[in-house]
Amino acid sequence: MADIVGRAREAGITRMLAIGMTPESCRHALAAADEHEEVYVSVGRHPHESKDLEPEAIDEIEELARHPKVRAIGETGLDYKREYSPPQDQQLAFELQIEVALRLHLPLVVHTREAERDTFTILDRYSGHGIPIIMHCFSLTDWVYECIDRGFYCSFAGNLTYPQADELREAAKLIPDELLLVETDAPFLAPQEHRGKDNEPAFVRSTAAYLAELRGQTYEQLEKVIQSNADWMFRW
Repeated sequence: MADIVGRAREAGITRMLAIGMTPESCRHALAAADEHEEVYVSVGRHPHESKDLEPEAIDEIEELARHPKVRAIGETGLDYKREYSPPQDQQLAFELQIEVALRLHLPLVVHTREAERDTFTILDRYSGHGIPIIMHCFSLTDWVYECIDRGFYCSFAGNLTYPQADELREAAKLIPDELLLVETDAPFLAPQEHRGKDNEPAFVRSTAAYLAELRGQTYEQLEKVIQSNADWMFRW
């Protein structure tokens, strides 16, 4: 982890949000945050890990979320592509984590894959409560206007740079500056120039530079937008 943080620091990355998806990964992320001042954490349970979720698991997420370097809940959401967990278990875990985010006034990091209608139905049920919603690794090309209308933050990863991602690029042009974020989804989805390698925070500059050009902005202009949004979102 120290090497990854060091390379990110050399690339000019000053803040990183490590995502917890299981009890073990949440604890590892918190250990990294305690060791490195640049690292902050989001804690949650991925939909793949939501089968037969016990109430104690939600209690643990809420307890971990009280750590001073936890700045979001998730990633949570719905994934019907593989259904490692039954849809009804995913939906319950999603709703319970939304309620944790509401109680603690933390942003919610949302994963959705081939489950968009149910994802939006559940989120709409909790609309109006004022917590920011981040559509993680944005791929909702058919739902882009629904995201904008709801004020959801749209976070783009390295797959934006892939040759076949034309629809995703068109969606990225539509997002207002005030709803825009960039991420790695490390260790997955390394941007095209690093494709085939494990993704890491230092590579986010490649995705951001690509997105800036796509949107007709300089890198410095986009960096200012993303920094402002992330500063507000995660209280950095």
